[in-house]
Amino acid sequence: MRILHHAVLSPSSRKIRLQLAEKKLAFTLELERPWEMRERFLELSPAGDVPVLRDEGGVTVNDHAAIAEYLEEVYPQTPLLPKAPAARAEARRIAAWFDGKYDREAGSRLVQEKVFKRFGWLPGASAAPDMTAIRLAMDAMKLHLEYVGRLADRRGWLAGELSIADMAAAGHLSCADYLGDVPWDDFPSAKEWYM
Repeated sequence: MRILHHAVLSPSSRKIRLQLAEKKLAFTLELERPWEMRERFLELSPAGDVPVLRDEGGVTVNDHAAIAEYLEEVYPQTPLLPKAPAARAEARRIAAWFDGKYDREAGSRLVQEKVFKRFGWLPGASAAPDMTAIRLAMDAMKLHLEYVGRLADRRGWLAGELSIADMAAAGHLSCADYLGDVPWDDFPSAKEWYM
């Protein structure tokens, strides 16, 4: 059976769950708390990062980008990368935008301040969230939502067709949505795309 080791508020884990679902590949979830550094999990992921995919046949793949590429190569039905090289590059660029820029500016900040600090999951961090960091993250999120709206209005899907770009963006935004922090009503095009 295919197993995805994940964390609930890991946008990368959410991205891979979406990709597996779009490809209609059956899988079970195994919840990991990376901060616990369980020895059994570290044997699968020496870096202690989620997600980790254990595929049928005993193949283990670490790192969300490697997993996404692996799934595209091994399960080409329902492709989530466009056929044209320029379109594939655009899908990868947008996925990298969310995995990097959005995550640094908004996603990670919100989860760190609103969840990790509250539950003491950051060693040495105070339990009180930094409201300035939260406001900066919310301001950055609005810029990203404007961008999503523009892309969705022009293209339908972020890279022109349903792709890993949409999986990455949705995975990241779903974490903020879970926290109730996405001002969807202010960004109707982004909201329609997300729905």
